[in-house]
Amino acid sequence: MSSPESPRDTELLARGELTVRGRVREASNAVLYCSVAHEGREAACVYKPVAGEQPLWDFPDGTLAQREVAAYEISEATGWGLVPPTVLRDGPYGEGMVQLWIEADPGARLLALTEDEEAGEGWKAVGPAQIDEDRTALLVHADTPELRRLAVLDAVINNGDRKGGHLLPAPGGHLYGIDHGVTFHVEDKLRTLLWGWAGEELPAEAAAVLDSLDRSLAPGAPLATRLAELLTGAEVTAVRARVEALRATGRHPEPSGQWPSIPWPPV
Repeated sequence: MSSPESPRDTELLARGELTVRGRVREASNAVLYCSVAHEGREAACVYKPVAGEQPLWDFPDGTLAQREVAAYEISEATGWGLVPPTVLRDGPYGEGMVQLWIEADPGARLLALTEDEEAGEGWKAVGPAQIDEDRTALLVHADTPELRRLAVLDAVINNGDRKGGHLLPAPGGHLYGIDHGVTFHVEDKLRTLLWGWAGEELPAEAAAVLDSLDRSLAPGAPLATRLAELLTGAEVTAVRARVEALRATGRHPEPSGQWPSIPWPPV
């Protein structure tokens, strides 16, 4: 279930020399494309300096970079390896998040629009999407174990921005999720395109992972201690509460109705 990366990837990201190669222009915050080299190894990565973050009124505490790393730590604890190796370190423009660059498979189809009234086999319905002034279509996402795992992870970290562009299917078949700066709020902020399983019973695999997470989040446990370095005490408590709620209901969460359930723009 784990990702194909090794612990050496985090060592490379944390200790390697960062060289800025360019900037991802469409990002709202500073996102720098870099190379990182250490002891004969080199890889492409993303560097998001804290100095380049735009303030968010509803996330007054901590930084986007810290929450990105916290999401990686939770992902690793699940054993699913859904978030690329991510570290918090100093760089050319100060402290920031550094994450292994993932080349997505351009041929993979995870989202689609259909004019049918229901999702076809192998797909789950999200809801209607406006194509133009006079026409709507049904937005669907693939019904795969990998996407379902990501939906569970998003519920745990309270992801407020699971867009289609944040889904990276790697050529080898492994699925990654990126851009986790808007996560871990103490209030329900879940916004995602992965609502296809809403209200459905959690798979046995997910239930077992949540049981393990519950133990890992106990006060004094290594994961809880690490999260306390990245999040506020209230945010860590909220993570525990979300895990407990998912275990108690045994079902995927449904939109609360108190917060827009679909991110904008969706892609």
